[in-house]
Amino acid sequence: MDMEEYSRWYNQAEHTLRSSYRDIKDGDYSWACFKAQQAAELGIKALLKAFGISVVGHSLVKLSYELDKAGIEKPEDYMKWARKLDRDYIQPRYPDAYPQGSPYEYYDEEDAKLSIEYAQKILAFVEGYVNEHCNGDKEGKEE
Repeated sequence: MDMEEYSRWYNQAEHTLRSSYRDIKDGDYSWACFKAQQAAELGIKALLKAFGISVVGHSLVKLSYELDKAGIEKPEDYMKWARKLDRDYIQPRYPDAYPQGSPYEYYDEEDAKLSIEYAQKILAFVEGYVNEHCNGDKEGKEE
């Protein structure tokens, strides 16, 4: 198990998720959604890296196939969370993702809270899986 690499990626995932909370506080709901997606992506990549698997790509849906290939059983609702968060990858950042206006005009607090909730669920899955399958050996993990 590569717990050092896991910790680097998982710590960044947690940091990114904490940043999304500040975005909600400041009313930057589109950025909160994007950062929630990023946190979940970093978390899934951390899990894969713990098993020595490096992947390219940003889609949580596509990363689920890597989890499957590695024999990592996902939570029942993983694909629901992944699909919602994948929609938060491009649309919150690019004005041409919408017919008019700017992305920040299309997101509200409810959107951001749901994205963060789903990212938290993915990170909880990752941490729980590592704790169960890696004997809790998370050297270098921030507390």
